[in-house]
Amino acid sequence: MKFKSSAIGPFALLKKTEQNGYSNETAKIFKEEELKRATLNYDVSTIIGRGGFGTVYKGFLADKKLVAIKKSKIVDQNQTEQFINEVIVLSQINHRNVVKLLGCCLETEVPLLAYEFVPNGTLFEHIHDENKASNLPWEVRLRIAAETAEALSYLHSAASTPIIHRDFKSSNILLDNYTAKVSDFGASRLVPLDQTEVATMVQGTLGYLDPEYLHTNQLTEKSDVYSFGVVLVELLTRRKALSFDRPEQEKLAKYFLYSLGEGRLFEVLESNIKKEENYEQIKEVAELAKRCLNLRGDDRPSMKEVAMELEGLRKAQKYPWVSAEVNMEETEYLVAESSNANDGSITASVEPDFSGR
Repeated sequence: MKFKSSAIGPFALLKKTEQNGYSNETAKIFKEEELKRATLNYDVSTIIGRGGFGTVYKGFLADKKLVAIKKSKIVDQNQTEQFINEVIVLSQINHRNVVKLLGCCLETEVPLLAYEFVPNGTLFEHIHDENKASNLPWEVRLRIAAETAEALSYLHSAASTPIIHRDFKSSNILLDNYTAKVSDFGASRLVPLDQTEVATMVQGTLGYLDPEYLHTNQLTEKSDVYSFGVVLVELLTRRKALSFDRPEQEKLAKYFLYSLGEGRLFEVLESNIKKEENYEQIKEVAELAKRCLNLRGDDRPSMKEVAMELEGLRKAQKYPWVSAEVNMEETEYLVAESSNANDGSITASVEPDFSGR
């Protein structure tokens, strides 16, 4: 999607979004004045997040509905493309583990998007804030992992045209009473059904970025699998994806794989979960993370396989009298049922960073 100028008028923008499958039956077109009133004219007191691309405000609509409003910093061709991408993708997804787009405003010079308000911040904040991390027992961490895996699996294989997130990370997972919601689809890409990869300029976040994609520029669904593997390791270790506290192995993925190879898993686990009684289950998740972090995409599991495995582990935890060796056909059925119950259909052939990062 390319534009000749950095700015695009509201009617042209509406036309672009409609051409690519946007329907205002699923997301509202807001008036500029509505969003101004909702945020007290973008008062600093309503800011809930800042990032490189813009600011996120908390606001109340006229019907008292609480929303998060994302406002780009500047008029920029790249951001306009990401804006349209988000509108098209999110306006047609209705899944409990994907943040819901409520609408957009096309009257302003800079893009404005309105989302459901997710009250408990990001997974990144909960993992890396010591006080919040103590409220993340293993059961909750496993549930967050399973829910985000199911959402990515849906995007990859249940959507009419597969969607690759391309910037999956813990700061793009929002928490609503510890229910996970995947966000930030501005960098996402559609993969036509007759293709398995898409040639693109590399985009993503260092530490989470698939090394194969980085070297080949070939984006595949397995790129999301690698990023998911890094998030699993964050949940296990409470270490950041990229840290200069580890000068020789600053990437968490490399550090984790090296430690696992040396048989030092217990040493790198976060102290809170070391105390739990689920060590065998934790080891299984660590092995799953290892497979997700394979350097070759072909050697990684699919997100559907990952979701099935995590759902199986959750079932074994919830019903300990049932053999931990869950029947895979039954687990696949449960994952499919969860998808059907919680998501709407996607009709398009083709994101908000609320974290302030």
